[in-house]
Amino acid sequence: MLDRFNAFLFRDETATGGEGALAGMTIGVKANIAVKGMPFHAGIGALKDRAADGDAAAVKALRAAGAIITGILNMEEGALGAKSDNPHFGPVHNPHRHGYSPGGSSGGSGAAVAAGLCDAALGTDTMGSVRIPAAHCGVYGFKPATGRVSQDGLEPADLSLDAIGPLARDLDTLERVARAMSDFGEDRIEGAGATLAGHGVEIHREVLRVFAKVVHDMDAEPEVASLSHPCSRIRFAGFIGVSQAMAAHLEGVAVSDHLAKLLTYGPKRSAEDREEDRAILQTTRDEVRAVVERHGFLVLPTVPNPPFPHAAQEPAAQADFTCLANIAGLPALSLPAGWTGDGLPIGVQIVGPEGAEAGLFALARTLDQQMGAYRPPQEGA
Repeated sequence: MLDRFNAFLFRDETATGGEGALAGMTIGVKANIAVKGMPFHAGIGALKDRAADGDAAAVKALRAAGAIITGILNMEEGALGAKSDNPHFGPVHNPHRHGYSPGGSSGGSGAAVAAGLCDAALGTDTMGSVRIPAAHCGVYGFKPATGRVSQDGLEPADLSLDAIGPLARDLDTLERVARAMSDFGEDRIEGAGATLAGHGVEIHREVLRVFAKVVHDMDAEPEVASLSHPCSRIRFAGFIGVSQAMAAHLEGVAVSDHLAKLLTYGPKRSAEDREEDRAILQTTRDEVRAVVERHGFLVLPTVPNPPFPHAAQEPAAQADFTCLANIAGLPALSLPAGWTGDGLPIGVQIVGPEGAEAGLFALARTLDQQMGAYRPPQEGA
């Protein structure tokens, strides 16, 4: 174990950077993103000896901007799940409380950033896998719009939903990395926004308390949005698609019993039910985009539950809110919003229009100043 959080699986102690906007910045990379000469196993034990023969496009962009690529980060096996208790490489521990999940699937990325093991990290977000660990680890995470960041060099989950995105301990660092690696639009955001909470999702009382305060403190009273389908049904439709895509991609690769079971859901789905799933996803895409176009942005809880112990069962609803941005193909950003009574972080996310990434970050800064919720882990947590 390279650190007490089991966040890094490989570190290059000789890594150096160059000149540019990210000069001197240390960046860790999730194990499903290719870094030349480093492990590239996507958290799958059968692939543990595979090394990348080149850099992913996103990594190349960061190197070109002067960043120091320091190593490879632990993750959920195959990037399917939001707990980061990897059966082959061990669990990642939340820096705010040892023995607790950092979220996933980019759990190592969230933990490494929160613990100060690197300045920023790359994760991947298929239905929330950058923003969920950002929320659980009390840091900032950005999912670019679909197509605004290259997928070249990514071990995919579902390419129709996947996006490589950064995590950091502050918005300035997060934006610098996002600008270096993605197509970053400069439009501003107009409108008072809309909110979405509940909608078939059971939300923990502490999350509800924090989210209510966020909405109350916003400059203008946002509209309350609604969707045709419960978030739980939308998330399940997305999961079926991911399961089907991953089952095809990983055919013949040995995986754990847990992942193998998850990969059966998509292929065994009937054609009729799969058609219904696709219709739900299309309707949701259209509705979320319409809400953002009409109101400027959408504010939601990032995760409906606080961080939980690894010994507990993973809550099924963790991606119920985050999946909406992936399905809509829109940029989304999670930031610290508050804390539970016993000191665990809670996040809030903002979904904005494609091409208005600068506006999304500006809005996040306004909310961040109002909330003032970021704080580093306590020693010995």
